[in-house]
Amino acid sequence: MSIAHIDQDRPELQKAIEEMVESGFTGVTMRVHDERGEWVGSAGKRKLGETAKPPMNGHVRIGSNTKTFTATLVLQLVAEGAVGLDAQVADFLPELGLDPEITVRMLLQHTSGVFNFTGEYYDDGTFAPGIAATTAGQEWVDSRFKTYRPEELVRLALSKPTRFEPGTDWSYSNTNYVLARLLIERITGRPLAEEMQRLILGPLGLSDTVVPDTDPEIPEPHTHAYYRYEEAGRQKTVDVTRQNPSWISTGGDMISTVQDLHTFISALMGGKLLPAPLLAEMRKPHPKAGYGLGVFVQDAGGNGGTVITHNGGMAGHAALMYSTPDGSRTLTAALNYVDDAALSMAEAFQKATQRLVKEVFGGGQDGSADAAEPGR
Repeated sequence: MSIAHIDQDRPELQKAIEEMVESGFTGVTMRVHDERGEWVGSAGKRKLGETAKPPMNGHVRIGSNTKTFTATLVLQLVAEGAVGLDAQVADFLPELGLDPEITVRMLLQHTSGVFNFTGEYYDDGTFAPGIAATTAGQEWVDSRFKTYRPEELVRLALSKPTRFEPGTDWSYSNTNYVLARLLIERITGRPLAEEMQRLILGPLGLSDTVVPDTDPEIPEPHTHAYYRYEEAGRQKTVDVTRQNPSWISTGGDMISTVQDLHTFISALMGGKLLPAPLLAEMRKPHPKAGYGLGVFVQDAGGNGGTVITHNGGMAGHAALMYSTPDGSRTLTAALNYVDDAALSMAEAFQKATQRLVKEVFGGGQDGSADAAEPGR
């Protein structure tokens, strides 16, 4: 551990991440920026069976934090006048046969009603499966290098019943953000990765953040991710650090570091990426789930403040990203764990995030219900 980065007056932060490892996470790295400066710490192991700690600024698959980057990119195109926030998406992607009532805003806020291609959980507790890659267990492990194209994911979703009429309700759907990717590429005529580089990664100097598309590699250094399933009656744990993330696409495919996530969310909330009116739109929460445009807006608890957040999990990797609305205080973290079809780490994940928010922001709770799920 690099002592140079550690403020020794903050043992409570180190204790918090060490207790996360005791609760089942294999590795945790956390970065906090606030009025006391910056603190970075890690706990656990970089790889099962070894003793090395997770790297202080290792790469991690950030899961649904990808949505915040993607929403920001769409809003930047709105700021450039390339598309309207309330424009009809079908006008730009006519070949998909979308409901003409679906707007750009509805995609970013999860109010389109479009089926979630990674599977849909209904209010009565039933589950409707999506693409084969997300049926979990050995089938997911065996298919983790398969390439899916964004159009394929969207067409599968559009072949299923919608959840509700556009704009009448809220339901988290990865499909919304794959549609946002197709919209970006149609409007600009360029691949998503190029636009992300032009408008976000380049200007902020996020050299450790990657839009992988179909590339299964994750840059070094990184902590390893695992998946556990049953085969012939026995538990088997597989290293799934390498995987083709095209099965989740812009629903959760990006790779970053705790430093880059801090730089991004701090700049975004500090007004460096979006004009004030669009940033205000982004932070306006839907009443059902507190979701704005690509971010959750949450009560920070006892002190009456607010935190802006998105978390994400993706098959043994997870990332946390929290900020005050002005970007002055942030918490970012990279988590690694042994994932499984039963989402066994979900409860530990929720308890850990609640504790961290309380420790750093003075209270609150985690509202990202999908955060501990591997993109499903």
